[in-house]
Order: sequence, then structure tokens, then C-alpha cells
Amino acid sequence: MAKLKIRPLGDRIVVEPLEAEEKTKGGIILPDTAKEKPQKGKVVAVGKGRMDESGKAIPMEIKVGDKVLYGKYAGTEITIDDKEYIILKEEDVLAIVEEK
Repeated sequence: MAKLKIRPLGDRIVVEPLEAEEKTKGGIILPDTAKEKPQKGKVVAVGKGRMDESGKAIPMEIKVGDKVLYGKYAGTEITIDDKEYIILKEEDVLAIVEEK
């Protein structure tokens, strides 16, 4: 995996969206135009965290490699080397997906 060329600031993270399902549970294949925007992604870069009012650093709960769920319209979409990424604030992440 090539090293990402950006470093998020503060409590921001960079997420690589995971592909939307191409089939429904009933087996119907969805065309590209009918697929929903993915809301699950893999974290590829994290900032150092945010500061509280007294200047004390608050560490990030999210780390590189985590799979996360985020709001449908959260973040800012960017393209680097023809790959799509989303920059989110840590508070925009709804959950970390823990796979067994």
C-alpha cells in the first residue's frame, strides 16, 4: 500500500470508502446508478487529536486500519491519485466496526 500524501490536522481522519453492495439480499444485481453512497470505510490516516480549553491533548479513539460507520453526508470528498477519500472529523464517525 502506497503511503498517503496527506496528513489530517487536529481531530480529522481520512477514510477510504468501502464499495457499496452490488447485490441485494434477494439476489438482485444493482446498476451503478442505483447504489447508495457507502457509509462504511477504512481509516487510512488520523490527525493528532484535539485540545481541550486548558490546552491538554485529547487522544484520538480511532486508529489507522479501523473500519468505521459515518453519516451519509458527512465529511469532504477528495480524490488523490484517482482514488476517492473522505475527510471527516472524529465526531462525524458513528461507530467503529469490530469484526470477529
